[in-house]
Amino acid sequence: MGRILLVDDEPEIRFVVARGLTAEGHEVLEAADGREAVDRLAAAPDLVVLDVHMPELDGWEVLAEIRRRGETPVIMLTTEVDEGHRIHGLDMGADDYLGKPFSVAELLARVRSVLRRAPQAATGPVVVTANGLDVDLVARQVLVDGAEVELPRREFDLLAFLATHPRQALTIADLLQRVWGSSADWQDKHTVAEHVRRLRQHIGDRWIETVRGIGYRFEPDGINARRVEDEHASV
Repeated sequence: MGRILLVDDEPEIRFVVARGLTAEGHEVLEAADGREAVDRLAAAPDLVVLDVHMPELDGWEVLAEIRRRGETPVIMLTTEVDEGHRIHGLDMGADDYLGKPFSVAELLARVRSVLRRAPQAATGPVVVTANGLDVDLVARQVLVDGAEVELPRREFDLLAFLATHPRQALTIADLLQRVWGSSADWQDKHTVAEHVRRLRQHIGDRWIETVRGIGYRFEPDGINARRVEDEHASV
């Protein structure tokens, strides 16, 4: 179980959610506003459940501070659930997004899902090299043809997952579950396509292939190189 920082300016919501989290064995820290939430980060929570609209500092400001300090997972709570709002939160580094009003059972399910993504001991290579692309999984550094490319947190996570599963056709559901710790039932499937588009803008389109009707595949030799090999093999 984990240490959860619960941030919401509504006491009733904190009471009900904290009771549910405690029943599942979590240690719960509470904060009633954004400034108190930042102070509570010193306790090193395993996950933050963070309301967007709060006094002192709003949820976006708190999320930015969390990301400045590290990679602590964050589930955002908000009454605004349109697609643009969700994408903004995900781009800022939120791990999941839940609209108000919500059921405690659904929030608990999302907490379990996000915590399952806790880092595990590395069993594969620390650096993935793929025909001009180098992905350092520990330093979180990406080189394209020897030049460093800075990626936002989520795009790096997506690239790292694709690169460590080469030549596998990964479905949208696979990527939502393994990279976002979420589900297509909870999160817009277009989120993946948008992040792939942005990732290609950063590193180029040489390695990530769209598998029509399924999802995406990472080709370590480069998409064009593989196609040339396939053409020669068919002669």
